[in-house]
Amino acid sequence: MTPSPSKLLAIEGLHKEYAVRRGALKRRVGTLRALDGVDLEVAAGECMALVGESGSGKTTLGRCAVRLIEPTAGRIVFAGEDLAALAGRELRALRRRFQMVFQDPYASLDPRQRVASIVAEPLAIHTRLDRQSRLARVAELLDLVGLAPELAGRYPHELSGGQRQRVGIARALAPEPELLVADEPVSSLDVSVRGQILALLADLRQRLGLTLLLIAHDMAAVEQLADRVAVMYLGRIVELSSTRELFRRPLHPYTVSLLSAVPVPDPGRRRDRIVLAGEPPSPLAPPPGCPFHPRCPIARPRCSAERPPLATIAKEEALLGDWGRMVACFYPGEMLEGRVRNGEDPSSMRRGA
Repeated sequence: MTPSPSKLLAIEGLHKEYAVRRGALKRRVGTLRALDGVDLEVAAGECMALVGESGSGKTTLGRCAVRLIEPTAGRIVFAGEDLAALAGRELRALRRRFQMVFQDPYASLDPRQRVASIVAEPLAIHTRLDRQSRLARVAELLDLVGLAPELAGRYPHELSGGQRQRVGIARALAPEPELLVADEPVSSLDVSVRGQILALLADLRQRLGLTLLLIAHDMAAVEQLADRVAVMYLGRIVELSSTRELFRRPLHPYTVSLLSAVPVPDPGRRRDRIVLAGEPPSPLAPPPGCPFHPRCPIARPRCSAERPPLATIAKEEALLGDWGRMVACFYPGEMLEGRVRNGEDPSSMRRGA
């Protein structure tokens, strides 16, 4: 896959494996496949969301994308440069163009540094600004993320969770990146401030022309921010769609179950929650065929024997507006429509209130 000029980030055949070792001698007893052949392109200026359960590979993919962890195989092409082929000065020179906002705004900030030093550190690494210019830039960045200038002299423990996350965002923006990877940026915050941080990210994206890779499990936040959504399950992308079409008509059974958990804003309406049987399979021993088939309410014998590729749905199978979406399922859309071709009653799907 050769990325087009509009693609800022292209991930090709990405694998990440971890050796599992046990015993006093730490002998290798298995391999955990955190990523299992992921292909993904992110266009310049768009917000791409990665969603899925814990352990699906979202955070691993985000960290591989910015070379915080090394992939086992595959390519990561950023602005035409293969990141896997770069090291030392070349990688450091490019790193200022992509930055990350971490999930826990307290653990990701040095408790021994004041806010000004935290935000100024990337400037010292990636720019030639003198001390006075760095301090002036810190003041601009704090204002950009909605923090008062007097907070520059405080330590992280003196700030609220929302303020700490704003400091993390300011630090990420310091070297003026083109790509911002936001790893669950509001999951550890109080509900009262989550909307403020999401609104800030949306505003910064528009004002600065940022490309945003949003890792999230909050589907309401995804609907608010993202242009496109990649749904991940057991280290693979199982559905890739525009946000509007995904929420209108999810095609993969796993996506249907995820969206069934999204609260309905109208108190007069009720949405049936789809409760999947069992737990996600272990990435140490993934099932044969479709990884989702042991939990899928519409699985058939083919699903346990063959692994469906992530493919564009055929025009004759698509409804208006759907053509061009990608899904890794032999029977896309059936679960939502309540049609089970092997004769099972759709009401037999395990549901909860």
